[in-house]
Amino acid sequence: MTTPDTIFAGQSPVVATSGGRVRGEVVGGIARFRAIPYAAPPVGALRFAPPARPSSWDGVRDARSPAATAPQTHRSLPGVDLTPVTGPGWRRGEDYLTLDVWSPDIGARGLPVIVFLHGGAFVAGTGSAASCDGSGFARAGTVLVTINYRVGAEGFLPVPGGATNIGLRDQIAAVKWVRENAEAFGGDPHNITLFGHSAGAASVACLLRSPLAEGLFRRAIVHSGNDETTRPLAVGHRLSAAVAEAVGVENTAEALRAVSSEQLLEAQAVVTTRGTKPDLRDSEGFDPGYGLVTFLPVTGDDVLPWDTASGTAPAGWAPELLIGTCHDEINVYLVPTGVVDSVGERQAVGMLQASRPDAEAVLAAYGLGEGDSQPGSVLARALTDLAFRSPARRLARRHPGHTYSFDFRWPSPLHQGRLGACHGLELPFVFDTLGTAGGPTGLVGDTPPTQISALMQQAWVEFAASGKASWPLYGPDHQVLQIDETTSVGTDETAPIADS
Repeated sequence: MTTPDTIFAGQSPVVATSGGRVRGEVVGGIARFRAIPYAAPPVGALRFAPPARPSSWDGVRDARSPAATAPQTHRSLPGVDLTPVTGPGWRRGEDYLTLDVWSPDIGARGLPVIVFLHGGAFVAGTGSAASCDGSGFARAGTVLVTINYRVGAEGFLPVPGGATNIGLRDQIAAVKWVRENAEAFGGDPHNITLFGHSAGAASVACLLRSPLAEGLFRRAIVHSGNDETTRPLAVGHRLSAAVAEAVGVENTAEALRAVSSEQLLEAQAVVTTRGTKPDLRDSEGFDPGYGLVTFLPVTGDDVLPWDTASGTAPAGWAPELLIGTCHDEINVYLVPTGVVDSVGERQAVGMLQASRPDAEAVLAAYGLGEGDSQPGSVLARALTDLAFRSPARRLARRHPGHTYSFDFRWPSPLHQGRLGACHGLELPFVFDTLGTAGGPTGLVGDTPPTQISALMQQAWVEFAASGKASWPLYGPDHQVLQIDETTSVGTDETAPIADS
């Protein structure tokens, strides 16, 4: 069944959206539309400003080529190809506040819609990364949407005279666009699941508690992220001042709008480098970025008016939540770089002390100095808990709606298996895109267990459709789905430090 606004022309379907008609393509039986604008290009006066509605167009817009991406620097790690997960880096172009859509049948009605927010430490990434191809989700009966949003200084720097939490505002604008246009692609605008990984997951967790996002989505999936990865607005202003100083301009939105994206990226490198990085600890000496992430959402504005520890959420709004982490998150940063092998006890304490005043006691609780424990491995276990697992647990316990949890445990074969179940490893499984992340430097290797991919995607689709999962809710007994070649339900492990 089709509507008058939906045209099938061989392998080039045309759909009418709120901005105009777009022409996609059919690939493997799935309709795909790329680079559809949900907001105006963020240039000129629209830099460091909230997203603006895009201009409409006449005729049919070609939506068959990948979009530009937000200004960013492509990062690499020795012996590990993260490109399938993070994307190839900066694909230049002004019109990058766009989204991609995959649909099994644009003549259908009422399909669940999943909107995916990419990761990238709030400074990189794209919704068009190879491992995040939505064909598998569409084939399983959903409409899958991925978006690009502003990152780094242009997305998460609270500049005086400019908007705050710009990247989050972009995401909200994108979800509003999806609600407005879901039916044209066969989706149900009242059954939207917001799904994010890493920085995208932290974004989803924040939007769960944002009054500006209340009611925009029905369910949430949070992979390796949490709502504690935020800074007070006053600390964010310190970072803004440091960026302005690095480029040699006044710390105002007007002045920074005159600075090129290339110059801002150079300034980002300065303020994220050890030795030139500003002190971003809060009044109690904590840095929620743990040295891994510098640009973060800020609390104290209209997007996030709450304090992280308060546990408040918009009254009466409690979307179903699916949340989980990888068992060895931090290994992807410490193993390829050699840090896990080279760091000594005092160095491990010093590295953590930059983020926590109680670093020595924390590492002692994880076994530092006991027997033949390797300081780098102790640091890795502690950081996995501190930055990922423990705050995810706290969110799961605090969330007022139905909550399910998972622990991804299958280990990557890279670096002789020492990566373990590291950060980002689960994405090619849940998207059923294992072929994009294989090979000698691919996270999943040459023979990943395809049954894990089948299980995860089916479970995620069922959750998006109904808000239910096949394993018990994360209640007082803290049961989680432990995902490995043999998947089981188990009790969540207790961290050596308090995580309640």
